[in-house]
Amino acid sequence: MPASPSTARAINDRLALRLLQQEGPLTAGQLKQLTGLSRPTVADLVERLTASGLITVVGEAGEQRRGPNARLYGIVADRAHLAALDVRTEGVRVVVSDLIGGVLAEASVPIGGDIGTGPAVEQSVALVERVAKEAGADRLHTVGIGAPGLIDPSTGELRDSSGLPEWHRRLCAALQERFPEARVNVENETNLAALAEQRDGVARDRDTFVLLWLGHGTGAAVVLDGALRRGASGGTGEIGFLPVPGSSGLPSATDCEGGFHSLAGSAAIVELAGEYGVAAEGVEREPVAAAVVQAAVAVVSGTDAGSGVLVPDAGSAAGFLDALADRLAVGVASVVAILDPGCVVLGGEVGQAGGDELAARVEERVRRMSPLPIEVRAGELGGGAVLRGALLTARDRAQDELFAPPER
Repeated sequence: MPASPSTARAINDRLALRLLQQEGPLTAGQLKQLTGLSRPTVADLVERLTASGLITVVGEAGEQRRGPNARLYGIVADRAHLAALDVRTEGVRVVVSDLIGGVLAEASVPIGGDIGTGPAVEQSVALVERVAKEAGADRLHTVGIGAPGLIDPSTGELRDSSGLPEWHRRLCAALQERFPEARVNVENETNLAALAEQRDGVARDRDTFVLLWLGHGTGAAVVLDGALRRGASGGTGEIGFLPVPGSSGLPSATDCEGGFHSLAGSAAIVELAGEYGVAAEGVEREPVAAAVVQAAVAVVSGTDAGSGVLVPDAGSAAGFLDALADRLAVGVASVVAILDPGCVVLGGEVGQAGGDELAARVEERVRRMSPLPIEVRAGELGGGAVLRGALLTARDRAQDELFAPPER
């Protein structure tokens, strides 16, 4: 059956708003060309969206064109304000943006491991309040949070996980209490990183891929046919618990030591680097593994390793990268054998630091281990992918609600 007039109007309005989101300000003529709608239909939807406060005139197309046909229409960016949080075991980073994702203010705060749950939650919430105030946001429409751990698929809440701070779980409820009008959502950090790399990073051309997170710890996100897969209990991608050869034992249900994490976590990478004489001396960058990997890549490429990392020579640097690639290939080959994703992205701070040099080494080894075709890419967004993914998720959810037709 053909769509009713009201349904057709709603579809046309959403189409126009998405185009304005993707393309930026457009004239009515450009909207007509991009949507394929008639001139009267475009005129009607522009009038509706303007009256609803979702779009407004933001300028004119050019000096040669004057009058109504030259008006540029854009989304009213300050119609809603959004907050995104990257919650780590050692601190929190916050960004506040407008409805179209323009960053207005951002800040971070370290949170020591010896601080109690209550003070840690209060510091985090206070940071969000301060950044929102700096951004000029009287209220927050949507808050997106990226955090390590499992998300319960039935409740959407962060599950109680051993090894992770209790304040992570308390933070969502505290933010909802402090910002009662906001929609507060939490997602696994690696899943958000995959979303960001697919939308704005190295996986823009892929609708099926796996992101291997390499930071302080390890994790994986699985995207199949454009959809993020979370699993029956929200645990898809807990690759740190994967039993692998070369570790000291087997992981347990409460401790991933002995699993892939013990080969590819930051501490393990730094220890491996030391075996080749690549040593971090007074490095403040976190995770330290990213600094030693970046320095080794620089020396192999014939450039300066920079300060803070000792690299004896190019041979030592190459030996370290080869040994690291051997380790990573074990985890990547396991993923490839089960999922056949065609592409694996080395994400996180370590994946970005390794760049094409490390990715090529891992790909070459996995190709020898698996009959399935695979491309290994270095992530473009590094550790910033989590915050970017949280902001994209918050923006999408806010727009879905605000752009929806009014209930009748």
